[in-house]
Amino acid sequence: HSPSLTRASFAGPQIVLSVYGPDFFGNDVVRGYGAVHVPFVPGRHTRTIAMFVPESTSLLQKFTSWFTGRRPEFTDPRVVAQGEGREVTRVRSQGFVTISFNVA
Repeated sequence: HSPSLTRASFAGPQIVLSVYGPDFFGNDVVRGYGAVHVPFVPGRHTRTIAMFVPESTSLLQKFTSWFTGRRPEFTDPRVVAQGEGREVTRVRSQGFVTISFNVA
């Protein structure tokens, strides 16, 4: 007996965004992560993706990451796509990205 896939367990393919840019010191740092499901229906679709960045949990970690230019990052894009375990990760909202799909 194989388990059946429900809408909650399989919602289709996703695009995962990792946006990087320079900080004050010229280091390339993460500016935001986000994910969106790819639409199946033919036509033009526009989606707005809420972006977020992981945040240090203590004042000492915040100062150290600012001083060294090494900010917290996700190493596995599945963390962004699945959201599983993300509820215990401190994140900060970091704006929005708008993406357009042309589905044939």
